[in-house]
Amino acid sequence: MSYHDANLYIAGWKTAADWAAFRGTLVIGGDAGTWQRAFQEYFRDRLDLRYLNPIRILQEHGTFQGEGFSILAIQSTLIEFLESTVQGVNYRYLRPGEKLGPYEYSSSSEVFASFLRNRHPFARDFDEALAREFYREIRCGLLHEARTKGEWKVWAEAPDGTVVDRAKRIVYRNNFQDVLDQFIRWYEAALPHDAGLQEAFIRKFNNLCE
Repeated sequence: MSYHDANLYIAGWKTAADWAAFRGTLVIGGDAGTWQRAFQEYFRDRLDLRYLNPIRILQEHGTFQGEGFSILAIQSTLIEFLESTVQGVNYRYLRPGEKLGPYEYSSSSEVFASFLRNRHPFARDFDEALAREFYREIRCGLLHEARTKGEWKVWAEAPDGTVVDRAKRIVYRNNFQDVLDQFIRWYEAALPHDAGLQEAFIRKFNNLCE
């Protein structure tokens, strides 16, 4: 498999050319160690360098005067990447008259809400209505207007581990990060042994290289 830009960086110093070579070693249902390497060198490195490390820097050097908005904005972009990787689907902007191809989506809200309502441990706190409200008032508010809407507030941490307080309209960004980390650990354990996740992983990273 070849790509338009073989030098495109997709995970740290790993390029599309590196992925094309490594892809040939991946067998659906094959060696778990090779899949563990795929997780670490491509998925985890991409997450750490583009998302998780910046979040940690903000957490460790914050002043509690607004950095929570930046943290939650990064978390919101990460959610769509996580869910689309699990499903093996890729975003495409539809022009008038166009139709989606296999494993494509054009509605970020569907993918985002699917993650919150279906993926453990988020599914404990989010039903369909709250997942869509979170997308609309928090994710879209942050990414489009650099604010939360609907009277939602961003606080640092709840001592009892609460992720979201529906009644008080508070999201706790550090607790939110804790459960994101839990999900990533689940994915790390599941990927080497789940053929469906493996097929989806290959679709996703093939697309990232295009």
